[in-house]
Amino acid sequence: MNDFVLWFEEYEPAHLPIVGGKNRSLGEMTRAGLPVPPGFALTTLAYEAMRDQDELARREVRELLSHVDLTDASGLQELAAKVRRRIEAIPMPAEVERALRDAYAALCERCGVDDVPVAVRSSATAEDLVDASFAGLQDTFLWVRGIDDVLAHVQRCWSSCFTDRAIAYRHEMGHDHDRLLMSVAIQKMVRPKAAGVAFTLNPSDGDRSQVAIDSAWGFGEAVVSGEVTPDNFLVDKVIYEIVSRTISPKVVEYRLDEATNRVVKAEVPDDRVNAPSLTDDEAKAVAAMARRAERHFGGPQDVEWAIDADLPDGENVILLQSRPETVWSQKPRTPVARATSDPIEGIVATLLNPVHTRGRGSTVGE
Repeated sequence: MNDFVLWFEEYEPAHLPIVGGKNRSLGEMTRAGLPVPPGFALTTLAYEAMRDQDELARREVRELLSHVDLTDASGLQELAAKVRRRIEAIPMPAEVERALRDAYAALCERCGVDDVPVAVRSSATAEDLVDASFAGLQDTFLWVRGIDDVLAHVQRCWSSCFTDRAIAYRHEMGHDHDRLLMSVAIQKMVRPKAAGVAFTLNPSDGDRSQVAIDSAWGFGEAVVSGEVTPDNFLVDKVIYEIVSRTISPKVVEYRLDEATNRVVKAEVPDDRVNAPSLTDDEAKAVAAMARRAERHFGGPQDVEWAIDADLPDGENVILLQSRPETVWSQKPRTPVARATSDPIEGIVATLLNPVHTRGRGSTVGE
């Protein structure tokens, strides 16, 4: 690596302060052999180089942030917009731009694609911690193609440290705005026929013997925006059988428009509206992959995944992100079985308890 670029496969724990939570996770997953699209982190040192080269802009940003009023939503939005415009007006340092150009060219060569489409993803140094939920407060941009667009969207990621939501959250939590740093992930884009999230426990009751999967057609923005209700699958972690499924009507999806190279909203054809967005084999493969991530990270995970339409069956389940589950995993575990004088009653209680299963230490398909 140089000061500004760290490839995912080069990640070591000592790099965490300069790559943030998202890039740490992508680096760890890549090193663990999990199916992560290739890419690299633009480190926080690049953000600092940008910020520190214009002390006037830095003072102006500090002054604006000293007037945060959480009771004035429109005022906060206006303040955030002013801060973002000021940051995006700072020229990218020449040495940072050169490192980014070289790394993107190397990624194109590695993927065998000219101007390979990438996701440009924010990775703030405070996000994805178990005791705080900064994830989602900064911006991610999908299907960015060509170095000029990559450069522009990196600067937009930098400025997204100061969305109104991010400013409000840090203000409420007592985090210093000026000390927050931003790394950026540059990662080969997948073309998903379906995408979603998976929790390595049941989020409705905390049952750790199940993987809960939400899935919809296309890129997944329709689920995030609430435009569609996703399909839901519950998969048993031990025997990898689907124990429950709910298939919902999915009338819109976000997919790639080949003519414009943009992700667009489109109507789902009638034959797919009420069809499952995952086959049984794909649902089981997503569950197995999520379980591998849980075993690697040592705790329940909130996993983002996609089924890549460009890859063959059996190789098309792609891991986009894995972060700690922050609700049920923080609650005390209930005892496996209450004390009893009847040994048969104790065995039955243990076998029926969904948290404790005999095969918990083994996984299928790993």
